[in-house]
Amino acid sequence: MRLITLSCLFFALIPAAAIAQSVKAQPVNVRVDRWLAIQQLSGTVSYDRPSGARAARVGDRLEAVGDGVTTGTKSAASLLLDTGVGVINVLEYTSLKVRRMDRAPDDGRITHLDVMRGQVRLKLRRFTSPNSELEIRTPAGISGVRGTEFGVVVQPDGKTAIATLEGEVVTAAQGSQVAVPAGFQNFTIPGEAPSTAVPLRDDPSLKAEFVKLIDGGIRKIRLVGQVDPVNIVTVNGQIQSTDRNGQFTTPEVLAPSFLRVNVVVTTPLGKTQSYELALR
Repeated sequence: MRLITLSCLFFALIPAAAIAQSVKAQPVNVRVDRWLAIQQLSGTVSYDRPSGARAARVGDRLEAVGDGVTTGTKSAASLLLDTGVGVINVLEYTSLKVRRMDRAPDDGRITHLDVMRGQVRLKLRRFTSPNSELEIRTPAGISGVRGTEFGVVVQPDGKTAIATLEGEVVTAAQGSQVAVPAGFQNFTIPGEAPSTAVPLRDDPSLKAEFVKLIDGGIRKIRLVGQVDPVNIVTVNGQIQSTDRNGQFTTPEVLAPSFLRVNVVVTTPLGKTQSYELALR
């Protein structure tokens, strides 16, 4: 109550014209209150800020450029958009950072994120403002949405795959844009335009064989496999890069008398199949 009385006395001593000029000369700066909140965690997840990193906690907010999360093996984080418009699920081996969080003049929400590696799945309702934006930038290009359910896979070499379950995603790279509507998938290789969208397969099947060779008189072996080009593959916990046909080759190792390899294939929408391969 005392503060209000002092304010009234202060303004009573200033002419009305002077007050008007003062208000006009110094516009009020409104703080942009935007954030992504961590609502669920599992495994090892790092909460990253430009000033440093620590173990993530439920309730942590990503609200400034450079804020992000990094997930480890068998780890995940669920991020809630401030408006309640949707959820971003950050899966294992993934790095996600905020590139921009802002408001449009009509109060539309602008959210731009960087995903340099790994896998994210998004479930968003339709935006009500025509100026709202949600973009995901990867080493291969940019994917923009206005409300949809889709998955993104970013391989170690930057190759990026999109699979859309509902709504539509537009992938853009090298001056070209390709729409990926519901029930379709595509991929983008760094330095190339996005591939043509094809019907969604959501197929985690694997074709693989051990290849034996002799190098300098030493017997070696490697695993050669093929999956759907949009899928992500791990071999004994190590993410593999696949080419435009979905083929991958592991580094050569000395040929043991017995070898067992675990291969996990995951689609952008999260369907997973584990394979135990044995060489005798």
